[in-house]
Amino acid sequence: MNPAAEGWVRVGARSELLPGEFRVVFDGDTPIAVYNIDGDLYAVEDVCTHDGGDLAGGEVHGFEVECPRHGARFDLRTGAVTCPPAYEPIACFPVREEDGAIWTRDDR
Repeated sequence: MNPAAEGWVRVGARSELLPGEFRVVFDGDTPIAVYNIDGDLYAVEDVCTHDGGDLAGGEVHGFEVECPRHGARFDLRTGAVTCPPAYEPIACFPVREEDGAIWTRDDR
């Protein structure tokens, strides 16, 4: 199967996204941040629901990403808010690996 033909967006080679790293890609207008947490991959919308700022580049604490602007935290596994000032969860997206490449997509 060809992931691109099925609407998946290539994030990069698995070897290019090491544990503790992230990469942002776009599916249309949707920014998606893909994080490697201890070898597991998580994809979330790269938009803080508190004020619309980017989440990528914020500190990662375990499975939580902290918004660099106001400190809201979100669980990368579920999108749930774990610390205000945000109260709405962020969107999570599927991640797939095929032939050494990482893929994601906005499936909403």
